[in-house]
Amino acid sequence: MNQWTYLTDMDGVLVHEEHLVPGADEFLAELRAHETPFLVLTNNSIYTPRDLRARLQRTGLDVPEDRIWTSALATAKFLDSQRPNGSAFVIGEAGLTTALHEAGYVLTDRDPDYVVLGETRTYSFTAITRAIRMIEAGARFIATNPDATGPSLEGSLPATGSIAALIERATGRSPYFVGKPNPLMMRSALRSLGAHSESTVMIGDRMDTDVHSGIEAGLQTILVLTGISTKESAERFPYRPTMVVESIADLVGRTQDPFSDGLP
Repeated sequence: MNQWTYLTDMDGVLVHEEHLVPGADEFLAELRAHETPFLVLTNNSIYTPRDLRARLQRTGLDVPEDRIWTSALATAKFLDSQRPNGSAFVIGEAGLTTALHEAGYVLTDRDPDYVVLGETRTYSFTAITRAIRMIEAGARFIATNPDATGPSLEGSLPATGSIAALIERATGRSPYFVGKPNPLMMRSALRSLGAHSESTVMIGDRMDTDVHSGIEAGLQTILVLTGISTKESAERFPYRPTMVVESIADLVGRTQDPFSDGLP
């Protein structure tokens, strides 16, 4: 039997609208009890791992900072590999700016190497205009993730993908998206764990990001139905997850052999 490694999305899998998904605490406790490697992944670039740990603790989940991997961290790691100690004009929050600073990047609005677009709840028309002009002047265009909308208690909010589309339309320059479904985010997460794709499972609630990126990175994939996807919506895609379960609670007691007979 393989020693499995787990990558799991956060929103819609472990938590939903700031509440614990039933069974998520038992699932993580089982991974820790068996010393099973895992990372919690999120395309949300607003928060630092420390912020996200505090958010998860409020729901009853205790996840160490070094077990949280965000699109902001993946973006900083990618830029460091492309142009070490470069410069960037950033539209985003502390999760992104902190990750770039820690990677050795200078944040500037004067002739940056990159324009880096991330998530924020306060997109500024002035900042977007400046980003457009910098890209026209030659800055390379990077975005943390392609999600068009994000959730809130009041309903959907425009997210990175929507603002990226606006900037692309204005400049004619397509962004490079680092977060899911780009398998780059999965591979960087695997490297941080020292894990191999053949023995790694990706658990997510979205076919277009979680399952897509898992398949392209060569992982086994499990779709849970506690988030955005339904069995019906999953059938519309030309690819399928390895397995579909109602909730992460269905994996409790099975983490050491998740694809054995008898799973839902």
